[in-house]
Amino acid sequence: MSIFEAIHAMADYLLSWVKLDRNAEVGWRSFNRKEGKIQREQQSLWKKLKLLLLFNPLTEWIDNTHLMRLYLHEKSEHEGREERAPASRRRIKSFVDAYGIDMREFEPSDTDSYNTFEAFFTRKHKSGSRPICDVNDPSHAVVVADSRVVVYDCLADTKTLWIKGKNFSIANLVMDIGLGENFNDAAIASFRLSPQDYHRYHSPVEGEIKSFQGLPGDYYQVDPVALQSDVDILTRNRRDYIVIKTKDFGDVLFVAIGATDVGSVQIHKRFHQAGVKIAKGEELGVFQFGGSSIIVAFQHGSIKFDDDLSRLSREKIQTSVEVGMSLGYAS
Repeated sequence: MSIFEAIHAMADYLLSWVKLDRNAEVGWRSFNRKEGKIQREQQSLWKKLKLLLLFNPLTEWIDNTHLMRLYLHEKSEHEGREERAPASRRRIKSFVDAYGIDMREFEPSDTDSYNTFEAFFTRKHKSGSRPICDVNDPSHAVVVADSRVVVYDCLADTKTLWIKGKNFSIANLVMDIGLGENFNDAAIASFRLSPQDYHRYHSPVEGEIKSFQGLPGDYYQVDPVALQSDVDILTRNRRDYIVIKTKDFGDVLFVAIGATDVGSVQIHKRFHQAGVKIAKGEELGVFQFGGSSIIVAFQHGSIKFDDDLSRLSREKIQTSVEVGMSLGYAS
């Protein structure tokens, strides 16, 4: 048994002795934009404590030996295989009940219609359940996923407010110095998805695909506890990205980033080709089981994020949003 397996086993054993809700609201503070109130993200207590155990100065030092990366990568691949097995469908109903998922928003809405947990996890929205804000206005960018979002007017703010990884930069994120320079001091919208969320993602803007690239990597957690550690989560994880050429925003970079338990990051193949048109709000791709993250970068000075998103982000409060909600306007 590795040190990380031992830590997980210890946490499970200790928590089994206390009567605490395993799916209590113990996550990071979020402002629910739809309901207009502050709430704690619903998160497994097991997961919360394990994150605190894994992402601290000691285990960040251990990470230099690559043991944590190896352990999490192997664990992610194993759990991905389990979610594709027919027996996994038995978990669906209890998962829906635990997280209060409103299946009326999805098609099919009957949980018995899904043959595996993975099929349920990649479920589609019912038509009309996520209207696209100002759908015919290309100067109005929209939210790309059901998620929690924080925004930064410039890349430097990501270091002071949220993402603490030692080597986080656009160039490291896409492994391309030239592309990184194109987004020098970019404005950033960072979307984080939890396992209970809808895991398809959509274009924030109207435009034309300029380039696509897939990059190998690990499967670290993308919880705020992990993002604010010194481990370079976003630049180490498995990720795909596209650059979208637009009339109103210039080039827009969209990066889909895998996380723990996400065995696959899939931008749809039709968007791998340069010159393909994409509509605002159109589905871009899908994540497999687990949490995951999306970074959308706008060239410096090209967007003004909505005031509520900017204010809450400065206060280190995520905003809980849905696909198609307003993100900001071209400036």
